[in-house]
Amino acid sequence: MDLYEYQARDLFEKYEVPVLAGIIADTPEEAKAAAEKLGGVVVVKAQVKTGGRGKAGGVKVAKNPDEAFEAAQAILGLDIKGHVVKRVMVAAGAKIAKEFYFSVLLDRANRSYLSLSSVEGGMEIEELAVERPDALARIEVDPLEGITPEKALEIAKAAKFDDELAPKVADVFVKLFNVYKGEDATLVEVNPLIQSEDGDIIALDGKVSLDENAGFRHPEHEELEDKDAADPLEAKAKQHDLNYVKLDGQVGIIGNGAGLVMSTLDVVAYAGENHGGVKPANFLDIGGGASATVMAAGLDVILGDEQVKSVFVNVFGGITSCVAVAEGIVKALEILGDAATKPLVVRLDGNQVEEGRAILAAANHPLVTLAAGMDEGADKAAELANA
Repeated sequence: MDLYEYQARDLFEKYEVPVLAGIIADTPEEAKAAAEKLGGVVVVKAQVKTGGRGKAGGVKVAKNPDEAFEAAQAILGLDIKGHVVKRVMVAAGAKIAKEFYFSVLLDRANRSYLSLSSVEGGMEIEELAVERPDALARIEVDPLEGITPEKALEIAKAAKFDDELAPKVADVFVKLFNVYKGEDATLVEVNPLIQSEDGDIIALDGKVSLDENAGFRHPEHEELEDKDAADPLEAKAKQHDLNYVKLDGQVGIIGNGAGLVMSTLDVVAYAGENHGGVKPANFLDIGGGASATVMAAGLDVILGDEQVKSVFVNVFGGITSCVAVAEGIVKALEILGDAATKPLVVRLDGNQVEEGRAILAAANHPLVTLAAGMDEGADKAAELANA
């Protein structure tokens, strides 16, 4: 789960990371009141979960409350890379002397953590990594040890902070890692981390991504979720504990096991090249021990996607028997009734496959087509979606 900047700011403050005061506002009037409360120069910043806000006009400096009103009026409703701004943060201004960059993230390839840091902050870090890779220090962080004061100093030195600055930023690096570890994050990023004209080190803009798999340890994280901005289909799937991700294609996908579902996406995409370029519409893993109820819930979500023109159910019966899958399909179609208008291609294999196929054959539903193999099923689903 990605957090908004104001949520990241609040988490930073909780872990004693130095930040500036900030107040959220949903209207220009609230932004003006916030500026009056903060006093002095403020920055009105769009709250969207994407980068490039400044270039898109989503960050404006206001010298007084009236300018804050005008800035919020211009930013609210702005479309930034497909994200419509519904809230701004009015933050206290800072006199910036220098800008830096720091992040710690999950390095899945190496099964460890990775810190990225640079004495050159404020710009798109992706651009810096490509154009001047030597300016970005990459230091592996042992998950068991974390970022200790000694490790933080090593990171600062590798990023070319001078002897005066290194101890100051190292102290902040330790606190930012405490955020990362304490909140079970997969990313904590500050860009820019600044030194003010008074010499203070301040996290001026923060980005935090939380690991939802650790949500059971953090019931308070539920309050951070923006339910209004969530895709309704993904929200519905989450209610049923389904591993669902919406994509942009036309063939709905259901499988059991992430590996099988990923393979099914590839096979459908390949088959779609011969049928008008249709693509997978989603990722949906019903899991290894899915019941008929889970299958019904998954179909309900996928058939509710207006983009979906056909559905490919690709299941290998292991823990999940093909009988349970077949019963789930029949039950789901009974529940949906007339709302089910999209063809389903079903490929079953493995545990009780013959019994499962017999259940579907006996149901003889006009929307269901049985396929003998994955390639055949993907091709038929793509053909039906294109038709």
